[in-house]
Amino acid sequence: TLSERILFYTGKIHEIHEVRGKDGVGAIMDSMDLEREKGITIQSAATYAMWGDYNINLIDTPGHVDFTIEVERALRVLDGAILVLCSVSGVQSQSITVDRQMKRYKVPRIAFINKMDRAGANYDRVAQQLKEKLGHHAVKLQYPIGAEDKFGGLIDLLSMKAYYFDGENGENIREEAIPADMKDEAELRRAEMIEGVANVDDTLGEVFLENPDSITEKQLREAVRRATIALKMTPVMCGS
Repeated sequence: TLSERILFYTGKIHEIHEVRGKDGVGAIMDSMDLEREKGITIQSAATYAMWGDYNINLIDTPGHVDFTIEVERALRVLDGAILVLCSVSGVQSQSITVDRQMKRYKVPRIAFINKMDRAGANYDRVAQQLKEKLGHHAVKLQYPIGAEDKFGGLIDLLSMKAYYFDGENGENIREEAIPADMKDEAELRRAEMIEGVANVDDTLGEVFLENPDSITEKQLREAVRRATIALKMTPVMCGS
């Protein structure tokens, strides 16, 4: 489902099909008949998409524990991974297995907390589980605007802007100022994020000790990239 969305938003495909859709087309990445029938990935599938100037090679690996070897094969060649977690159930047993494999192959990763629009969604709790259950130095780069049925968009703490996704499939991205009632919380969370990154990146750490208010978005982005690639932190993002 996720790879289907990535392909759609990068313009690689022009309509979204569900994994277990009624139209019987099924997701692009589930090529085997058995996968379409069961609604799970069995064999890793690869594709690519362009996002701006970047060519992204996407490998969709199975989530089911019986097909763990497929994940192992893919991890050997990856530059980075996205660990997708559910905002309701959080870190599940399979997340622990895959995380262990990522650590073994030293794959840098981003954690994406999905399904923020579901009942019981809790962004902060899942980010906390990343620290407690998986031992990650998790740093939240985004903050959701509302949750469950009130989930409206997200605040990017790097650029301090609010993003909303309009249109039938959320393809129209609207960038606005942070809502007034969330400004204080966003400022607090930005300070927390800067501290989290400064703790693991020496360059930003020095600036942080001298003058934390002088840190620019560019310095932050570079520090986040360095620390993530060096496996010192895991950026946490969210959406649905």
